[in-house]
Amino acid sequence: MEKKKMSLVTKIMLGLVLGVIVGLLFVSNKEIANTYIKPFGTLFLNLIKMTIVPLVFASLVVGAASIGDVKKLGRIGGKTMLYFFVTTALAILIGLVAANIFKPGVGVSLAGAAAQKATEAPSIIDTFLSIIPTNPIDAMVKGNMLQIIFFAVFSGVAATYIGEKGQAYVKICDSIAEIMYKITEVIMGLAPYGVFALIVPVIASNGPKVLLPLIKVILVCYVAFFLHALLTYSFAVKFWSKISIGQFFKGASPATAIAFSTSSSSGTLPVTLRIVQQVFGVSESIASFVLPLGTTINMDGTAIYQGVCAVFIAQAYGIPLTIGQQVTILLTATLASIGTAGVPGAGFMMLMMVLSSVGLPLEGAALIAGIDRILDMGRTAVNVTGNVSAAIVVGATEGELDYEKATIMGNDKSLKA
Repeated sequence: MEKKKMSLVTKIMLGLVLGVIVGLLFVSNKEIANTYIKPFGTLFLNLIKMTIVPLVFASLVVGAASIGDVKKLGRIGGKTMLYFFVTTALAILIGLVAANIFKPGVGVSLAGAAAQKATEAPSIIDTFLSIIPTNPIDAMVKGNMLQIIFFAVFSGVAATYIGEKGQAYVKICDSIAEIMYKITEVIMGLAPYGVFALIVPVIASNGPKVLLPLIKVILVCYVAFFLHALLTYSFAVKFWSKISIGQFFKGASPATAIAFSTSSSSGTLPVTLRIVQQVFGVSESIASFVLPLGTTINMDGTAIYQGVCAVFIAQAYGIPLTIGQQVTILLTATLASIGTAGVPGAGFMMLMMVLSSVGLPLEGAALIAGIDRILDMGRTAVNVTGNVSAAIVVGATEGELDYEKATIMGNDKSLKA
């Protein structure tokens, strides 16, 4: 009888658990964790990041060229943007409701917290103006995802208009994309070890004593993360496709686990692309368009974080928030999700914006910053899971979800190591 292989997601979760245990052992010697273990996690992240720009560019060119019809491209873009806006608004609503019910800030003192200055986010107009690159090569070097997406889609559509001469360009990009897929497959074999090396220094640096005063806000955030994924994403996938709730979460779990451990939606993108196409049967043209766009602008997990943390800070300072102020939080965080998506530390920066919008003390964010890495893991996992659901929903509504090709509907060989 052939021995059953351990699935990749099981290996990743095993790496997470072992990482937590080893991290706790190194709490008093965090220098060891940061000096000797963290570099291996950084190496794993660098391997993934190595594939991001060529993969996003090449897959978007192929995706845009395969769609061909500009009207269809606009329709798909409209559906994708609508999906992200609606789910982001629902995410903030869930976060606000959870925070009002569980009251994470009651009994927490923020006295003595260091003052923080709000960083001004780019306006919506500036964000849209900056989408068009003055130098596409420079955009690729700097990893400016919005500019890379624009140039890739534009050049892919243009290639279809010039016929045979444009096919050579599309074939080269198709070859590059396939090479990146293969490299990603190899890198994924190292995921359990990479996850272990990433988690150990996080636990060693924070430790249980640092987390205990804020354990309630962490729990509330994670409850809201879970509810949003369970209620919003699973309902959308179940309603628009034939994929069950269990199949959806099982199929998306490797990408969710990688996102959780790396706190990087972009770093998880190569894995997400592979899963959406191979496991769920979404067409390459849809996956190659929706996922890079979602990685850039979809911030559902961050939106939940805004709602919970804003209410937490208000409660900790004994400042009551009116319904009007909470609606302001909802609108501010929803509209800001596009303008800040490409900015480093976007989640924390958005929190400062939200606090400013309703007149809450900015210094309250200082303590949140101490556990931001823990919260970032959860919100990134939600963001990536949301990107998977968006690709499935858009693919299903466009009739480009191949259930026969979807391995999650039958044999889950793609989930094996």
